[in-house]
Amino acid sequence: MSNFYLDSSALAKRYLTEIGSAWINGITDPAMGNNIVIAEITLVEVAAALAARHRGGGLTLAERDAAILLFTHHYANEYTVIHIERAMIKQAADRTQNHRLRGYDAVQLAVAMAVNDHYVARGLDPLIFITADTDLAAAGAAEGLAVDNPNHHL
Repeated sequence: MSNFYLDSSALAKRYLTEIGSAWINGITDPAMGNNIVIAEITLVEVAAALAARHRGGGLTLAERDAAILLFTHHYANEYTVIHIERAMIKQAADRTQNHRLRGYDAVQLAVAMAVNDHYVARGLDPLIFITADTDLAAAGAAEGLAVDNPNHHL
């Protein structure tokens, strides 16, 4: 069992067919026994990604609704959802000064770093930070996280 932190760009691949979707489906398969950690804001970000794909013509309304239903079920039952605390917001704001990050990406990084620190302090395996965003991946690596990009997996 591994501990994976998936940002929204990575997790959306479970609900959309894209490069890296098969790999994400593999690591998020409950039969694999992996711990999938996400920030609570991922609910909004993935829902928005699914809505945008529908608006762009890449999903029918029925496909979008089915994907949202499946995602919200997984959100409630399969993922370790991390509440965002004030200290994480402060850390996210600080990280925007050191790395090329958008606001929610900085929050994703701060949450991943806090959870990773928590796991390591308790002798648990560190997180593997999964993101399809190259700037976020670079920031995660610079901050000492193990990083992987689903776009590098077919």
